[in-house]
Amino acid sequence: MDDALTIAGKRYSSRLLVGTGKYRDFAQTREAVLASGAQIVTVAIRRTNIGQDPNAPSLLDALPPSEFTYLPNTAGCYSAEDAVRTLRLARELLDDHRLVKLEVLGDPHTLYPNMPETLQAARTLVKEGFEVMVYCSDDPIQAKMLEDIGCVAVMPLASLIGSGMGVLNPWNVQLVRDAVKLPLLLDAGVGTASDAAIAMELGCDGVLMNTAIALAQDPVRMAAAMKKGVEAGREAFLAGRMPRKFYTASPSSPTTGLIGR
Repeated sequence: MDDALTIAGKRYSSRLLVGTGKYRDFAQTREAVLASGAQIVTVAIRRTNIGQDPNAPSLLDALPPSEFTYLPNTAGCYSAEDAVRTLRLARELLDDHRLVKLEVLGDPHTLYPNMPETLQAARTLVKEGFEVMVYCSDDPIQAKMLEDIGCVAVMPLASLIGSGMGVLNPWNVQLVRDAVKLPLLLDAGVGTASDAAIAMELGCDGVLMNTAIALAQDPVRMAAAMKKGVEAGREAFLAGRMPRKFYTASPSSPTTGLIGR
């Protein structure tokens, strides 16, 4: 915990957050989450049963809130009003739970965030006492606006949700990193462990993913790989990479003090 991730005043040893959708069943969900080492799990309130249907299997049984921090999200919401209503429901279902992930989508084709609606919803939720982590565009100006509203973390997309295209715009991620002091977690578009490592090397505080694990040929093994990718990327960031030296070679071994000279 010497290098813990702190969100809304709580410390986490894992910097990998995982979603709970798209798995074969809740048993596989649990197995993959355990392999990932994640302590925060996000759940789509509109798509996953956490008590809405008392007669159906509940995710709460597979991943008890006593073992994991739940991050209810507003996947499938296209307006601020809809998103706020959904998270109020989540607060009721999870006994006044306040840590949430806000996402307001712009269209069903790209699932790109609608930032005007996102900002509007964030203002309402913060005023109501929610601790809001926000899926957003990789725009440093709007990320700073979310910080000023009082959100607890910003979560710019790496590429489109579920695309597996990796970090398409590392320069903008770096601009967002420089613009805000809040925890920055890369969200959406991660495809494999190297994508997670790149995100962490850019200075992200964490990575959230779902599809990259759930739709892998071996989700549990991919979850373990993602854990290692996040850890390796974080270590590389803290170590500080060597400077790039374009057009200049530097031998790995010293050229002075050679044996026999």
